[in-house]
Amino acid sequence: MSFSQDLADKAVTYAVTQGADYCDVRAEKQSINSALIENGEIEHVRELSDNGIGVRVLKNGAWSFFSITNPKSFDEIKDSIGKTIKNAAHYAERKNTPSRLVPIKINKITKEFPVIKKPDLDALIKVGLECNNIISDQLRIRKSIVNPKFVKNSKYFASSEGSKILQNFTDVIIEMVAIAHESGLTQSVNITEGGRGGMEQITKNNKAQESAKNISQKASELLDAIPVKEEKTTLVMNPDFVSLLTHEILGHPSEADRVLGKEMAWAGGAWWKDKLGEQVGSEHLSVFDDPTIPGSLGWYYFDDEGVETKKTTLLEKGVLKNHMQNRETANDFRTQPSANMRATNYRFMPLIRMACTCIEPGDWNPKEMIKEVKSGYLVSNMKVPSIDMKRYNWSISSQYAQKIENGELTDLVRDVIVMGTAPEFFKSIDACGKDFTVRPITNCGKGDPMQSMIMGNGGPSIRGTATIKSVN
Repeated sequence: MSFSQDLADKAVTYAVTQGADYCDVRAEKQSINSALIENGEIEHVRELSDNGIGVRVLKNGAWSFFSITNPKSFDEIKDSIGKTIKNAAHYAERKNTPSRLVPIKINKITKEFPVIKKPDLDALIKVGLECNNIISDQLRIRKSIVNPKFVKNSKYFASSEGSKILQNFTDVIIEMVAIAHESGLTQSVNITEGGRGGMEQITKNNKAQESAKNISQKASELLDAIPVKEEKTTLVMNPDFVSLLTHEILGHPSEADRVLGKEMAWAGGAWWKDKLGEQVGSEHLSVFDDPTIPGSLGWYYFDDEGVETKKTTLLEKGVLKNHMQNRETANDFRTQPSANMRATNYRFMPLIRMACTCIEPGDWNPKEMIKEVKSGYLVSNMKVPSIDMKRYNWSISSQYAQKIENGELTDLVRDVIVMGTAPEFFKSIDACGKDFTVRPITNCGKGDPMQSMIMGNGGPSIRGTATIKSVN
């Protein structure tokens, strides 16, 4: 047992002796190795490490929390535990509805996530330089940016109920940007590759290098693309664009704290509150969240409440079936927790977060989906979202799109944004492809104070109706 694990166990025991009704502790250690490469030059190399303990207590139905970075002894923790329990008791006096937790299975287990090819900084920089050179090879590229990194994590969870869970995992990620410029026009295309595992997450089948080639070519081609006039029309959306759409207008409003109105920071509501069991989309739309998908950045075995992971169906053939639940909201909804309670690290209280939320694949060949469209657009690759407080009105910009005329792809168009309302768009979906893909999401923000989280999102190509236009 490591020193931090021993401190975590002692903290749990001590909290109970001091009157906590419940306590859980997360002892976490993380190391980050990264490089930034621009136009063939290594701008910087960083090696960072962090470790600490986060302690959460429940007293008289109210929560309180504290964290300590790099604790050297139990005495540093001891005093804070007593103060935290007193804080919880104070909050409880003003709390109308006490927090109650659904019982869960107690686990004592260690999980080591597989790493096929162990990452190191030299290998990472080599791949980064290769990708940077590939991007720069296009004549009209003015700037190439590549940011490769690998992150090693060790997370230990202990609770006053008896759970003791250790999870050790590694993430390898490479983010790339190609910026083209000519005659006063600038166009950029970016991509993120990677997942939970080793170097194979970016090197298998030359994934990073192929993506570098694709974004470089597309950025250059976009200098010759035309803007599109605003129209409401049929759109086929590729899996990368669908992953962000799923994230914003299906994943976030499925988080039960947002459904209940308990997390209203940063567009934190849900328009389908009180609509469980109702038809909110077409029969072609089925959605799930699944922390068990190997290689995804949302892959884990237990969440930050010690709940074991499983696949959760959120929508089934357009019918709203479930939300993502923690142990407290599961009590409110009279259901079971879905293992979605996670924090960025030990410094924060966990929140309900997506793991890997996806639209289910269908049986369509994406080319056949396009062939049936008389007039419309193929929308490709995510960019920037803008969503209202209830996740009802949405707009998501795309990196590029192509006009569809009589079932054929024609003009490339640029500066594209897609807009719609959630219920109208969901009901318009009439086809889902076989090309199911999970994409890495590295910067999802939620909470106050803000927590940034990594996860997976995905789906197949889908076809529906929304408004498209170009913006400057």
